[in-house]
Amino acid sequence: MSLNIGDKAPNFEIEIDGNKIKPAASNGKKIVLYFYPRDNTPGCTKQACAFRDNIEKFQDNDVIIIGVSKDSEKSHEKFITKQELNFPLISDPETKLCQDYGIWVEKSMYGRKYMGIERTTFVIDEKGKIENIWKKVKVKNHIEEIIDFLKI
Repeated sequence: MSLNIGDKAPNFEIEIDGNKIKPAASNGKKIVLYFYPRDNTPGCTKQACAFRDNIEKFQDNDVIIIGVSKDSEKSHEKFITKQELNFPLISDPETKLCQDYGIWVEKSMYGRKYMGIERTTFVIDEKGKIENIWKKVKVKNHIEEIIDFLKI
């Protein structure tokens, strides 16, 4: 399944600071939902830290940051603690959310094919519609692309 700008975002629910957040429920805030391959790997750490270091810009503009990978809750907890992340991570070990968002894809490394997460970022508007998509994200300067898009 491939999602496009303007599509309704597949729903999910996460609790942040005692508030249930789900794209379909509006919440009056935009959501930056980013999918990344693995906790504690160089690119994923750099990406998470870029969100961490810019969190105030997002929060000041009512934008929620949520990261998703198939790592376990325990792995996420360690990653959050080690990198002092100030936003939530969703554990998707069954890849349901990844499949709903169309980023669980066949990849290839050294001639070996396998299924994995394609690094992708979605901006979901206050009404639960997809406002922008970055596929096959390159970590360098990606945070600036998001900030520029959101004009924050």
